[in-house]
Amino acid sequence: MTNNMAGDSMWDRRYDTPDYVFGTEPAAFLTRHVELLTPGATALVVADGEGRNSVFLAERGLQVTAMDVSEVGVGKARRLAADRGTSVDFRVADILSWDWESDAYDIVVAVFIQFLDPHQRARVFDGMQRTVRPGGRLLLHGYRPEQIGYATGGPSDPTHLYDETLLSESFAAMSIDVLDAYDATLQEGAGHAGMSALIDLVATRPATGGTE
Repeated sequence: MTNNMAGDSMWDRRYDTPDYVFGTEPAAFLTRHVELLTPGATALVVADGEGRNSVFLAERGLQVTAMDVSEVGVGKARRLAADRGTSVDFRVADILSWDWESDAYDIVVAVFIQFLDPHQRARVFDGMQRTVRPGGRLLLHGYRPEQIGYATGGPSDPTHLYDETLLSESFAAMSIDVLDAYDATLQEGAGHAGMSALIDLVATRPATGGTE
């Protein structure tokens, strides 16, 4: 959930605390879809900050790569993985220059990556779809525009938020299994705390074609 390289120092400062800003437990979104997290599957966790989601996947037996721009965040993620006795391939990297290798992962996870403007978001959404293997899944979780009224986390710029139309159009080349807009109370560290306007997407890349 961390910005591109232009904002790396901001995120380094935010993560430079003994506490885990977004907690050490996975997003509730992932626990709701735990049946999709197949042991042995390869997974990429995009902009994973302090590592809570990638470590959870590794604990489930997945082979996990996780990237984030913040060296401080990735350092905390490595400590969390060590504390939990898991192994994750952590990378310090800019999301906007990440090499979205084609057909590379069974699962791609993106939780609260809403620091991207619409142009940047389109590039990243395209890359995430491309890097999912045919038959693989994309799991995306974020805030809806109504979140601004709750002010319990997330960006203040409404253009960075998701709605059902945006996601259905952005992932039209995939088979959308879940597209769910709802309100719920989050308790995910100090960064996501309180009633929240959320949206979930689970989509499967077609076994042939679909993202070329």
